Amino acid sequence: MSDYVILDPRFNALIIGHVKLEKLYTGCRWAEGPVYVPLSRQLIWSDIPNDRLMRYDEADGSVAVFQTPCGYHNGHTLDHEGRVIACEHGGRRVSRLGHDGRWTALATHYQGKRLNSPNDAVVKSDGSIWFTDPSYGIDTNYEGFWAEPEIGGCYVYRLDPASGEVTAVITDMVRPNGLAFSPDESILYVADTGATHVAGHPAEIRAYTVAADGRSVVAGSGRRFSLCGFGLYDGFRVDRGGHIWTSTGNGVDCYHPDGTLLGQIPIPELVSNVAFGGPKRNRLYITAQTSLYSIFLNAHPAGWQG
Repeated sequence: MSDYVILDPRFNALIIGHVKLEKLYTGCRWAEGPVYVPLSRQLIWSDIPNDRLMRYDEADGSVAVFQTPCGYHNGHTLDHEGRVIACEHGGRRVSRLGHDGRWTALATHYQGKRLNSPNDAVVKSDGSIWFTDPSYGIDTNYEGFWAEPEIGGCYVYRLDPASGEVTAVITDMVRPNGLAFSPDESILYVADTGATHVAGHPAEIRAYTVAADGRSVVAGSGRRFSLCGFGLYDGFRVDRGGHIWTSTGNGVDCYHPDGTLLGQIPIPELVSNVAFGGPKRNRLYITAQTSLYSIFLNAHPAGWQG
């Protein structure tokens, strides 16, 4: 298997031709939610069905269980203080790991009703946390606990850092999943995996214009940014140049900000998510079904998206 598929010559500037894909660990049931913690030079990720968090140590290449049980975590990100923000299927909440090692609930309800099962999150420059809330953690007992949804929809929310208020910012998607801001935070990209519940629903990443106040998106601004060629988009990250590095059914796809698919990194398993890491933030960590992979790139994350 080739390490790259080059579809546009602009992709060459983002890769290192002689670098090989590395398989770092296998043994998960469904690997997800990678986040790089610079202070400890570790990559934390979720093994959702096994209800555990895993830890990869860059210093010696070792892998260990970070926490179990953990509440069926899915996606993670970091806040501005380097604390891990988690989307919990089991607890149906967004939580934060404090410097004291304790988890604190940040968001549990919307308009008095329990969230479905927060899936992925991103922290904006103003400290607000934007997160998706599909129903995967309550659909079955495999990645959480079966339950009837209370809200009646799957939305994208904004958690205000000062007041703790949870506001629905996108309500027109079937199953919002991965999300990330453009480098200047003028665009919010969100993947829709609604095909898991609605036959024929497009597997796409949608782009929404962020409102002038930075606290919502412009009504009706959602547009298709890209359509997945194989499988579904799940989690993704944006680099400093505005390129989107996204999971797909057969690898990692890289899109130019103009929507052109530049190239692909084939992965022998179904990819769920990616995260930039390493001391120079030029190592792309890839969670894929049962395993953790990585590859070094000539690209670095935008803003707070590690």
